[in-house]
Amino acid sequence: MAISNLEQAIADAGGAVPLLRNSKIGMYVYPVVAHEFSNWRDEQRAWRDSAVLFDQSHHMDELIVEGPQAEEFLAFHGINAFSNFSLNRAKHYVPVTPNGHVIGDHIIFREREDKFILVGRAPTSNWLMFCAAYGKWNVRIRHDPRSPSRPDGERVLRTHYRYQIQGPEAPKIFEKMHGGPLPEIKFFHVDWINIGSKRVQALRHGMSGAPGLEIWGPYEDKSYIHATIMQAARDAGVDLVQCGSRAYSTNTLESGWIPSPLPGIYTGDGMLAEYRQWLSSEHYEAAGSIGGSFVSDNIEDYYVNPFELGYDFYIGWKKDDFVGKDALAKMKDGPNRKKVTFEWNPEDVLKVIATAFEEGTPAKWIDFPQPNYASTSADMILKDGKMVGMSMFNGYSFNERRMLSLGVVDADIQEEEVLTLVWGEPDDTGKTSTERHRQAEIRVRVAPTPYAKEARENYADSWRNKKAG
Repeated sequence: MAISNLEQAIADAGGAVPLLRNSKIGMYVYPVVAHEFSNWRDEQRAWRDSAVLFDQSHHMDELIVEGPQAEEFLAFHGINAFSNFSLNRAKHYVPVTPNGHVIGDHIIFREREDKFILVGRAPTSNWLMFCAAYGKWNVRIRHDPRSPSRPDGERVLRTHYRYQIQGPEAPKIFEKMHGGPLPEIKFFHVDWINIGSKRVQALRHGMSGAPGLEIWGPYEDKSYIHATIMQAARDAGVDLVQCGSRAYSTNTLESGWIPSPLPGIYTGDGMLAEYRQWLSSEHYEAAGSIGGSFVSDNIEDYYVNPFELGYDFYIGWKKDDFVGKDALAKMKDGPNRKKVTFEWNPEDVLKVIATAFEEGTPAKWIDFPQPNYASTSADMILKDGKMVGMSMFNGYSFNERRMLSLGVVDADIQEEEVLTLVWGEPDDTGKTSTERHRQAEIRVRVAPTPYAKEARENYADSWRNKKAG
């Protein structure tokens, strides 16, 4: 009998952990956009030294929520306060389960009093679509899923294009393409600007610590907008570097956002049980994968909460109610881990790479610039042989000349401590992205988050530079 939903898939696999550890989804792919336009080292360097163009049109879901109860619906299903969410603003929107575990996150834009656009990864989109039906809310939802990871030559269309221009030289490009000085746009605010003959919406944003704008509009305008941006850069005398999908995902290592925590939806009764039955076996939650040295029989050991990711200051405690409020109130003063950056010891990294040139079973291959071979990473962090944390997203920064990863550690771990990351899996799994290998130990230094000095000093107060308690 064919497996029809996530609940059935978990039962058939003998649990959520074996289901996800043996996923055959393959490597996580950023779709459609070229892997490299020049080379990933120069593309990384551009957001630090000149200017970079990110094409974000394909790798994220887009969800349009509108209707008389749109604000009430979103406020109830996210931890965020909505009292200060006026028109032409954006927020980092975070939903949790009734048990207080993070499901994912989106960037949410308010276009009208009754209309919001949300952009991000699939778990948040899926949850909100289920909740809209589960609670019988008076809202309309339009879902534009991310582009296929492997379109096999088929034409791909989206509702909107989405570009981001970052870097110290970016303001020169903005002025050229706008035809004069831009209006002053505050951090995470939205305004209209000119790009050639088009009026487009622009969000003041930053992914790499440098000033930048995210712009979007109808997908049919994409080619014109791209050509106009590139011409404006030439007219401004700026070397605007297009960023391919290999380098794109690594900018967060410098700026401190963990992009793919495991959604905490695999356990729990009531609403969560109905959600697992609603999710098909093809949804991200059923087809995704867990990779890394940390293997637990309990899927909840992979969950994280908002306090651990630095999202706790978003919590709208004054709201009458929202999903997860009671659970978060109990977690608030409990022992919560904190988010940190792990700086990998270069000598140990080189030793791991060297095993690929030796006889016998090598250590797990470290792919550059990013060795993430699963939808969610979970590598053990040890202190004196005891697990004190988890590395959750890793990669190489050419700007910093370091392998870095983002993750969580026990609250008593201090910056500058040297810990041990266990690299590679302890056993063979069904993952097609994992070759036969042996585990290795890599020393890691606990470093600040964000790691990049530019991001620490230039970001407005946000989750990126808040210390978790």
